[in-house]
Amino acid sequence: MKFFVDTADTAEIRELAETGLLDGVTTNPSLIHKAGRDFLEVTKEIAGLVPGPVSAEVVALDHKEMMREAEVLRKIADNVCIKVPLTLDGLKTCKALTEDGTMVNVTLCFSANQALLAAKAGATFISPFVGRHDDNGFDGMELIRDIRLIYDNYAYDTQILVASIRHSVHVLESAKIGADVATMPPAVIKGLVKHVLTDKGIEGFLADWAKTGQSIG
Repeated sequence: MKFFVDTADTAEIRELAETGLLDGVTTNPSLIHKAGRDFLEVTKEIAGLVPGPVSAEVVALDHKEMMREAEVLRKIADNVCIKVPLTLDGLKTCKALTEDGTMVNVTLCFSANQALLAAKAGATFISPFVGRHDDNGFDGMELIRDIRLIYDNYAYDTQILVASIRHSVHVLESAKIGADVATMPPAVIKGLVKHVLTDKGIEGFLADWAKTGQSIG
């Protein structure tokens, strides 16, 4: 499963990219606002930090304006992926951009039927929001299972990009289901390495090494 980080914080992206764990980046208007920087400037910097897709979201709601904004965004770098909302205009834009060779991430997916429409429109990625789904009394992982089944039934190429991930269990369950990508905040990615027994093991090794009185090199 590919790991994308969901942030516009370039320092965090750079740190994670150096680990070799990072395959791409997703951003949205809220994350750009939090970063407090110029949208185009920060998107260009992010695109230079990772070789994989960098999702940059249009803010228009009608097809014509979405296409205009997409034209600006895709000129930033070859690895920019245009992010559009799951609306009829968004799907129309997805189809047009995909046919023109541009990567498209269809976002704000909350049903398997919506995911089916995105695949039919040729989306590169579909972004179902599992955390928000859970918040509203639904089972986010059941949504991922349904999408995986439908996409496999018809051999759709659209990749399932699990979004709104809140914790490590979301990551684990997504991987078990067979999601293609998980995008998550930096803290969640870093938290995956943590385990109390790993920490205890390191403490024990260091304590025993100290007793030897030796050093390496």
